[in-house]
Amino acid sequence: MKKSKIIFAACCCLAALSVAACKKDSGKTELNFMEVMTSPARTEVLNQIIAQYEADNPTVKINLISPPYDQADNRLTLSLNANEPLDIIEVRDLTASQYVTNKKLEDLSPYLAKWDEASTLLSITQEAAKSAGGKPYLIPQFFYIKALFVRTDILARLGVTKMPETMDELYQTAKDITKPASNQYGFTLRGKGAPYKTSDVLILSDLADVNTENFYTMNDGSSVYDNPQFIEVFKRYTDLFQKACPSDAINWGFNEQINAFVSGVTPFLLQDPDTVPLLDEQLGRDKYTVIPVPAGRSGTVYLDYGFAGFGIPSYSKNKDAAWKFIAFISSYKQNSAFCQKYGALPVHTTSFTDDPYFNSGLYQAWATTMNTPGRFTFIKYPYASEKFPGWGQVQEQYMQSALLGQTSPEEAVKTWANYWK
Repeated sequence: MKKSKIIFAACCCLAALSVAACKKDSGKTELNFMEVMTSPARTEVLNQIIAQYEADNPTVKINLISPPYDQADNRLTLSLNANEPLDIIEVRDLTASQYVTNKKLEDLSPYLAKWDEASTLLSITQEAAKSAGGKPYLIPQFFYIKALFVRTDILARLGVTKMPETMDELYQTAKDITKPASNQYGFTLRGKGAPYKTSDVLILSDLADVNTENFYTMNDGSSVYDNPQFIEVFKRYTDLFQKACPSDAINWGFNEQINAFVSGVTPFLLQDPDTVPLLDEQLGRDKYTVIPVPAGRSGTVYLDYGFAGFGIPSYSKNKDAAWKFIAFISSYKQNSAFCQKYGALPVHTTSFTDDPYFNSGLYQAWATTMNTPGRFTFIKYPYASEKFPGWGQVQEQYMQSALLGQTSPEEAVKTWANYWK
């Protein structure tokens, strides 16, 4: 049944593309644009940007195609494989390698060489653009990078005056303020929904010589899970859960984390920038702040960066017109406005120096993170591995079992090591 639904949805998408391709306004260049990070609010923002662009460029018509989020990547893959008429597509960090390998994306190097705003792209933007295939096959539009959210009002009430600068300090402060009888705990653990994105930051940042190009290996090629030190740092993480987190956090996803933080039950939260608009609405900035993630015992903190961007299908017949729109939506002003509404990090240095929304206050934590190499080290997950799609379930199952004491840390680590072998 599920497979038939996907096929039906894909057919609907292909039909929509065919209809879009048949629309001909006299004298107009029509561009078919498919997004994949679809949501009603985000699609509305994109339509506003498109309307502005069409008003400034009356000879261009842009047809935005917005598949349901849970079907969007499959729809785009089917459309690209069939060479359906598309001119602008949204490419995710998870799908970029696949599209490059299948030769479905245009190398944007010639366009970037002539783009007057290319020089203000963050170094991480330039790296992400080339993350698949070593060439800029997409222009990133936003980033998700972890930072530490702190309930300053709760810490002040509990007598905590110093912000943690290291993982050791964070762990100790979280344990010191935990008073189960008063329903007061230290840390907002993520138990469900890709929890490795949080636990990896806290655990692996204690290890030196991790391979930043493949986060689950060491620089010598061995597995991080075969490193004798991993057992020790993993036990520290289980100790944090047992002594500083509510027991039901084992089942917490994003919404439960936010609820615990807003209620004040847990004043430390490791999360992405899309958390800011929610907390601004529910708390107000007088009650919380954001600081860079504390360093591990390795002297750094390993952070991944989630992103998506816009590219041009290699077979598009309107590449120059498509690039002109991508350059418009990727410009400093448009990108800053888009990210402010979307709750993500912009891609230009100028956003963090010239835009009042991003150049002060909370977002300086991310500006520091992205501009202090060594203190913060960005890593890549092995997304291209055939084992990665099943990794989240295996990691979560044994992580939960170990945190609850049902499986020994040694057994969990052995299972993870064997999985990647």
